[in-house]
Amino acid sequence: MSPQPTRSAPSRYTIALKPRVADEENRPHHGASLRSATVDATGEVGVSGFPRYEGEGVQAEIDPETRTVERVTVDGDALPYGWMAEVTGQGPGT
Repeated sequence: MSPQPTRSAPSRYTIALKPRVADEENRPHHGASLRSATVDATGEVGVSGFPRYEGEGVQAEIDPETRTVERVTVDGDALPYGWMAEVTGQGPGT
């Protein structure tokens, strides 16, 4: 059974893409954003069961309750191992 959002999803989000880096004590953490994209709702639900968003080469499925990026591709490819996608804000017009 797919998850069902309990509130309406925003029409636009901003997503930041961050690599994993190590600090001076070699502990991993995610570094500064190297790319961001504004994605707009497509009106479709993705395979994760959450609304699909697309824009600037990024396709994402985002849980509107938690603002978690459940699935993401960038320029048609999965993110490299260790990278993460994070919602940093709702775009203008939402």
